Amino acid sequence: MYRCRIREEFASQTSYDRLSAREREVLKLLAEGLSVKEIATRLGVSVKTVDVHKYNLMKKIDVHDRAELIKYAIKKKLIEV
Repeated sequence: MYRCRIREEFASQTSYDRLSAREREVLKLLAEGLSVKEIATRLGVSVKTVDVHKYNLMKKIDVHDRAELIKYAIKKKLIEV
């Protein structure tokens, strides 16, 4: 019963809900046009760390390039056009 409730909660989450706070932050900054290097500097982390967050968030929201990522961010009203 416990496992079913967890599955139901996961199934009811949107792809955006599954993102960590840091992944959401990286998503917003990427959509605003910052480079991975600029994001790393701003967040005080390595470029590799930002790349990992970018990879994970793109996998979770099922997008394959930056253009799709920006469209997703606009759709979720994370940035304005």
